Amino acid sequence: MKQTSRSVLLMLVMTPALAAFIAAQEEPPPVPVRYTEARQASLRRSIDLTGSVESRRSSMVASEVEGLVEKLAAREGDRVKKGEPLVELRQQNIALRLEAMQGQLKEAEARQELALTSLDRSEGLFEESIISQQQLDDAASEYEAWQGRVAQLQADVARLEDDLDRTVVRAPYAGVVVKEHVAEGEWLREGGEVVEMVDFRDLEVTVEAPESYFAGLSTGDKAQVEIRAIPGFEVEGEIRAVVPRADARSRTFPVKVAIPNPEGRIGVGMLARVKLPIGEPHEAVVVPKDAVVSLGPERIVFRIGEGEVLERLSVETGTSQGVWIAVTGGIEAGDRVVTRGNERAFPGMTVNPEFLEYELP
Repeated sequence: MKQTSRSVLLMLVMTPALAAFIAAQEEPPPVPVRYTEARQASLRRSIDLTGSVESRRSSMVASEVEGLVEKLAAREGDRVKKGEPLVELRQQNIALRLEAMQGQLKEAEARQELALTSLDRSEGLFEESIISQQQLDDAASEYEAWQGRVAQLQADVARLEDDLDRTVVRAPYAGVVVKEHVAEGEWLREGGEVVEMVDFRDLEVTVEAPESYFAGLSTGDKAQVEIRAIPGFEVEGEIRAVVPRADARSRTFPVKVAIPNPEGRIGVGMLARVKLPIGEPHEAVVVPKDAVVSLGPERIVFRIGEGEVLERLSVETGTSQGVWIAVTGGIEAGDRVVTRGNERAFPGMTVNPEFLEYELP
């Protein structure tokens, strides 16, 4: 009986201000969320195509001389710089032949010098009419013969020096050894395959574009490339070439997109999803992709309205560029859209918003 009397008394003395205060105390506190302003941006329509990663430089390195393989200086998986040794051949036979040839060259140079001295002396004697024209001609012929012999031996020495240098097969460019074709102790023929090399810095993705998009493709345009084997990994590529020859059956045109390979994470042969820009740019309202929530087939965005209260808007998505995507359906440039915490949001929720910066498209 006493509790009832107190309740009735409290109701009799409660003022409107007191009632509002009590109601305010019962409301939940604002929910913290992160937001970003919608922007006006110039975008281009794009198409998504799938292709594979290729290297623009892949070589079967061969030996220019024959010989016995003494050492494999680079093995499968090794990264090498341009000019670094790949395989070393036995040098002793060529070195001995070179030494003998250099000896013959020194002898020939000495005889050439002697023949030159004899020719000079013969010319003086001929002017004094001490020797005949035939004797002078013989001296000149002797000098010319040794001059020719020296030139021949110099060429032989240079060739052997080159052969000696080529007993070390070197990398023609910086890359990775992907396969070995010889073993230590094996006899390698001239032109024999040594290793297979791939340049992992100069990569490209080849995709096939339908003929309806051919006219809208331009070399030099940027393209977004997603590597499927590395979740969440994207790089910006550039259209290097649009080959103007269609496949006879599929009517598609090869498009080659050059891509960087930061830290060597991309491997040749990996599947890639390429977003190619098509046609001319157009103006659109864009929001971060994080702002778009998928509810089945419906796409929604939560906008922060007056009083920091959330409004739910159904939108249609369009062209994307980087982390931004075009939307239509009531969103205007400058609107604050929720990008963090929207998965638990609902219309009418009061929020405590904090700005989150996104790199502009």
